[in-house]
Amino acid sequence: MDRCIVLVDAGYLLGAAASLLAGEPSRSRITVDHAALIQGLRDRAESDTGRPLLRIYWFDGAPDRVPQPEHRRLRVMPRVTVRLGALTRSDGRWAQKGVDAAMHAELTELARNRACSDVVLVTGDGDLLPGMMAAKEHGVAVHLWAVQAADGDYNQSEDLVAEADERRVLDRAWITKAVRAKELGGICAPPPVPRPEIAAILSAPLPESALSAAPQRPAEEPEHPTTAPAASNGVEERAAPAKGVPTPKDLAALRAPGAHPAPQPTSATLRWSSDKGWVDRPAAEPAEAASLPTLAQLTTAEQRWADREEDITTVGGDPYEVGQVFARRWLERLGDQGRLQKLSGMYPRIPHRVDGELLRYAARFGLLAHKDDQIDEHDRYAIRAGFWREIDVRTATERTPGPE
Repeated sequence: MDRCIVLVDAGYLLGAAASLLAGEPSRSRITVDHAALIQGLRDRAESDTGRPLLRIYWFDGAPDRVPQPEHRRLRVMPRVTVRLGALTRSDGRWAQKGVDAAMHAELTELARNRACSDVVLVTGDGDLLPGMMAAKEHGVAVHLWAVQAADGDYNQSEDLVAEADERRVLDRAWITKAVRAKELGGICAPPPVPRPEIAAILSAPLPESALSAAPQRPAEEPEHPTTAPAASNGVEERAAPAKGVPTPKDLAALRAPGAHPAPQPTSATLRWSSDKGWVDRPAAEPAEAASLPTLAQLTTAEQRWADREEDITTVGGDPYEVGQVFARRWLERLGDQGRLQKLSGMYPRIPHRVDGELLRYAARFGLLAHKDDQIDEHDRYAIRAGFWREIDVRTATERTPGPE
């Protein structure tokens, strides 16, 4: 078939681009315009091979093979197919598993079935040498593309370079049409502008109790539990220490079916971490907040199918966007302007049940996952800021951004 196919090792392409533009291969140091990058690959492939493009295969790694926001954006683009391998962490570094094997299998299968006349490989891994040789034996012309190396040397296997029918280098001028370095440690590219809604949440004032040092053990509470007088059955019982904050075990007991809640001190509080730092909030939410229905309760089976269809085809997975999409659906189905106005007055705290459902929805897009062994709290702020932005649009509320 007189057409071309592009196989992209995203780890190589974006890692080499980061080395070239930011001085190190970490993809977190660069910002990628995926639409521009895909269009650039298509135009270059059709120009170099003289064949129309059949498809671009994008091979990348992801934790537990769960598509990340960039993968969701890519896989809905025309003529783009995303193949994911595993992304594992070893000795403090992330490594792709299964990506090379998937590229090898795809390359040999396409060549065997004569699906194309030309294949463009954007990779540097010598493990693809057998697949390249097999493709050539089936009459496919193999074009090998490299990213300009930061140190002026090869960043590809020399065996791949020797075996390829044609080789091209994607230089700095071509790369910077779709990739730029973030401003970290003196990099000159402008950083992304922070959203004022997120800044407002991050700068929420804290009460004095949250700013004070860790609470000390009360003087009246003994360091070790005391022994109560002997019970009538002769067994000594330890007196439980006084509780000021209910533990998870206490909360579980309160929620158990048929359980009789034990009386709690009037000063009992739960800890709240949605704002900057740790602050106190009342143990019980206002009645109007607790009575708000969840999105699941407002959604019919037909709407659930339509929501899933929209998630797969049009929602990119940006944290701010995810918060907006969730809020839009919830508000459209709530249909109670009175409740909506009351909700707006609760800013920045989202009712507990709705907030939990919002975060579970965000988890479908690969958000809130562990990044570098830590949960990315900035994603949480962005998700909630997107939610509140949609609320403000519906209620015509203007929030004053906090200091950056």
